[in-house]
Amino acid sequence: MSSRTTTTKEATADTVSATGLTGASRTMTSAAITAEADGFDPAARVSVNKAYKMYVGGAFVRSESGRYFQERGRGEVGGSADPLVVNVPRGSRKDARDAVLAAKNAGDGWASRTAYNRGQILYRLAEVMESRRDELRTSLERGGAGHHGAQAAHEVESAIDRAVYYAGFCDKYQALVASLNPVAGPHFGFSWPEPMGVVAVVAPERPALLGLVSTVLPVIAGGNTCVVIAGSEDARTAVLWCECLATSDLPGGVVNLLTGQAGEMAPHLARHREVIAVDAWSDDSELTAALEREGSGNVKRVRTHGPEDTARLATEAGQGLGFIERFLETKTVWHPVGV
Repeated sequence: MSSRTTTTKEATADTVSATGLTGASRTMTSAAITAEADGFDPAARVSVNKAYKMYVGGAFVRSESGRYFQERGRGEVGGSADPLVVNVPRGSRKDARDAVLAAKNAGDGWASRTAYNRGQILYRLAEVMESRRDELRTSLERGGAGHHGAQAAHEVESAIDRAVYYAGFCDKYQALVASLNPVAGPHFGFSWPEPMGVVAVVAPERPALLGLVSTVLPVIAGGNTCVVIAGSEDARTAVLWCECLATSDLPGGVVNLLTGQAGEMAPHLARHREVIAVDAWSDDSELTAALEREGSGNVKRVRTHGPEDTARLATEAGQGLGFIERFLETKTVWHPVGV
């Protein structure tokens, strides 16, 4: 039986060789013969579609409400197995509270890490993004922003460069913000920056990836933790970026990403007393006004940004020390001069 099988395989190989097929045709024919012999039909295989989830506490979770919204892509893009329409979780107020709790629990550990270590972690994030740049580019093309290959590739490269930028700033902003204050008495006056705590971020709709990176990384570079509401127009790219976070060395809970309607969750975050600040990038004037109104009830630091500010995120003006400094507290200590 073994001899007969061997003879059959040799005869098949001789037949393929005798047909004069070369290069890719010969390879494809050999693969087809192997597939037929194994009883496997590639055309009959059903691809595995990705289940998009929110990222809370270092884990990918569904909404506790069980709700979803549908995101429609631009059409078929090479390298993507996703269908044209995908289901994305629609976060609720309970999801927002869970995300705040995860961020609060991760706050002390993240703030106590050395600035150098935080820089290492953000640089590791840039490395992971670089290794998945093709996936990120494909996701941006599918996201409906009208990006073609070159435009999507440029946004991915800009996002990676921005991650490297804030990685390098992690152990440098202290020297630029801290000071030795002049005093008139026999004591020293020192001022240095400290993280605020949990910061809520309403990420801009566009640019989907670069806008998300530009608003989240300066917050955590300063030692804060954050709860971010991703733009609903291209939530799949935001979830894919969270996969980069999950496979880097970033501790769980430092960044918590919710998908859904910002108008539903953001005002609740502005009222939440464990959220110390809100950074909203939205064209919706009613939403930004509501955040300022709700945040004033507990004297929360609320910053809102319109279309002009959002457009600058795609330029060099969208990065800098000011993006880190706006979510730092300055602690001043007077110490007697010793003999």
